[in-house]
Parts: sequence; C-alpha cells; structure tokens
Amino acid sequence: MRTNLTPQLLPYLAIFVRVVEAGSFSAAARQQGRTASAVSRQIAHLEQTLGVRLLERTTRRLRLSEAGSEVFERCKDMLDAAQAALDVGERLMSQPRGRVRLSVPKAFGRFLVMPLINDFLQRYPEVDISLNLSDRSPDLISDQFDLLVSITDQPPPTLAGRPLCNVQQLLCASPTYLQRHGMPQHPSELVRHACLYLDETADDHRWHFSNGPEQCVVAVSGRFASNHSEVRLNAALEHLGVTCLPHFTAAASLANGELLRVLPQWRYTGSYQGTAWILYHPTRHLPPKLRVLIDHLAEGLGKGPST
Repeated sequence: MRTNLTPQLLPYLAIFVRVVEAGSFSAAARQQGRTASAVSRQIAHLEQTLGVRLLERTTRRLRLSEAGSEVFERCKDMLDAAQAALDVGERLMSQPRGRVRLSVPKAFGRFLVMPLINDFLQRYPEVDISLNLSDRSPDLISDQFDLLVSITDQPPPTLAGRPLCNVQQLLCASPTYLQRHGMPQHPSELVRHACLYLDETADDHRWHFSNGPEQCVVAVSGRFASNHSEVRLNAALEHLGVTCLPHFTAAASLANGELLRVLPQWRYTGSYQGTAWILYHPTRHLPPKLRVLIDHLAEGLGKGPST
C-alpha cells in the first residue's frame, strides 16, 4: 500500500476501532450518527485497500480475524496517541479562567481553605472563586456548585474525587477548667464533667473512643452545646468544659497552651471525622479552572500534585 494513502484511510481506521469496541456495525453507527450500511461499506473499503479480512461476520456477532486483531491494536494505539496529542494542546494552550463555585464545611473552610485562597487568586488572575461555607451536604447539580469538600470515608460513587487531608477530632479543655475539675484518666470519667458537644442529632452527646482493643461509649452532658466548632472552641477557652474539636480548630490554642489535650491516649472514633475529599462531576476532561484549584488545595493541605 502506498504511504500517501494513509491520510485518506485514517477515518476508516478510526471507524474500524469503534466497530470493534461497540461489538456491531449498528451500535457503532448509532454512536457516530451514521447508518449501519454506511459503516459496513467503510469497513469493506478498508479491507479491500489493506488486502486482508479484518472481521469474521456471523449472524450473531463480529469476530476479529488474526490480521484484524493486529490492525485493531495498531489503530487503537493511533487513536490513543491522537487523543494524548489533543490533551497536550488543551493543557498548554487553554488558560484557567472563569468562576469556580466551591462549597466547604464551615470550620474546614475557615481554618484550612481560606488561608490558601489569596495565593491562588494571585497565581491565577483569570479565575474567580465563590466560596460557600456550609455544614450541610449540597447537591452539585441542583445547587450549581463546581466543587465541594466532604469529610467522609466513603465518597459518593457517582462523583469523582481526590483526598485532601485527614480530619481528626481531639478532646480539649482549658488548663483553668482542668485545675478546677481534674484531668480525666478514662473516658467513663467524662460523665462527671461539663462537656461541650455538638447538638444536631440525638446521638451527638454519645462520644465514642478506642484505645487499642478497648472500646468505650460515654453519654456526656453539659449546660452548653453548639453546632459550630469555633463556638465550642471559644466556650472551652472560657473554661466552660471539655469539648471535642477538629484538630485544625484546636491547633493554635493547643500550641500556645490555652488548651490542653484530654485523654490523649484514647482516640475519638465518632462522627465528623475521616478524610476530607474534594468532589466533582466525573469527566474525562476537567476544565482547567477546576484542575488548578483542586491541585492548589491538595498541595496546600499536604497531598501533593495530581498525576
């Protein structure tokens, strides 16, 4: 075959791959918006030009001939290479631009996401961010968000996602409170303490702990509860009791001694902790404005660049 025929045969080689992948002429035709007879004629022309039979036709299905198998592998490599070339062009030529609507849990956004925003906006001057802080789980489609952060160990199977960081809950109290009421040595002793807890569900006052094989559940109580971790942080700093806080909320106060860890040998295993995921609609070609923001957050929170 003369090499100057190669450009003319490229569409025929591509449709041959589609037929093999679809399993029939009719299925490939539907995908391409053509008729089955037109697709069949293209395959026949390709076989005539190559001088070999590519497909063994039966009443029920198509089967690749020996020559067809080899041609298919070469054609598939060709299409993959073409797509890779297009991806390079898109990545290099398309600049991140446009508005990104991002929904993040309140405390996570306040303590971890917001400190990364200024650097991002300076790095990508054509990307704008609309940051929504909410502890409810929005729907990407109906609520019209591009990205959302969810703290979960089981991301929704219908969404694509990338882990950002781990979220751990810590028990804390002020030194003043502990001087007055004593340092608990076992979770069971928390029943005698004023505890500052989340009060959104009936189970929020039940704190779960583990220490190796030992498990413990304690029904705590106290005169003050709040559904916002920063409010509970402030209450603990006012010496109102023992509270459970995300590590990022408590970090600064623990570092400067305003708070002390309570029961550090025990691990809190209740709700509102796990892996923070950034979630988005699954798509083969993620818009550059989303890609760069995902990478920026992942790098800033310790998971490194995407591959």
